Amino acid sequence: MNLADFKATLSQAAPPPGLAAPLLALWLDGKDDWDASHDALQDQPDGNGSAWVHAYLHRKEGDPANARYWYRRANKPESSATLAEEWDAIATALLADAP
Repeated sequence: MNLADFKATLSQAAPPPGLAAPLLALWLDGKDDWDASHDALQDQPDGNGSAWVHAYLHRKEGDPANARYWYRRANKPESSATLAEEWDAIATALLADAP
């Protein structure tokens, strides 16, 4: 699945089956459900992209200190892109790594 395909699924009522937690979290955020998105990341390992999505979510929330913490855990630089650009970048990277 590429970014355009992934974004097209946002018009559906349910996420595509089998999404890994970080992509599910982005999908839920794309549906404007920040709380469910954040919940999808609880107890997830950092190395699968969850920490990066977590950083993005806290940046979106307006909690820069918490976002910085998660960017460090993700080994990613703090983003200065728009939220939409960062969402696209994370989704593109995660989709490229998806089975």
